[in-house]
Amino acid sequence: MKGIITVLGKDSVGIIAKVCTYLAEHQVNILDISQTIVQDYFNMMMIVDISGATQPFENLVEELQQVGEAIGVEIKLQHEDIFNIMHRI
Repeated sequence: MKGIITVLGKDSVGIIAKVCTYLAEHQVNILDISQTIVQDYFNMMMIVDISGATQPFENLVEELQQVGEAIGVEIKLQHEDIFNIMHRI
């Protein structure tokens, strides 16, 4: 099962490290990652494999939101299928 993680917010040191540390601690594998910084704004998108996660999907969503609040960014996790339906042209 795949998920899409988006991270948006003001750039600061350690954003990628905090998100990746959380994912590693919960056995979520990063399959692809893209990040950009436009002026002072950070934008990252990750495709992750959540099939081996140690937490239920709903817990991952909530805890990633909490990680984002702690570091001053917005983090969202969606099922890949939902993401694709929402962003279909």
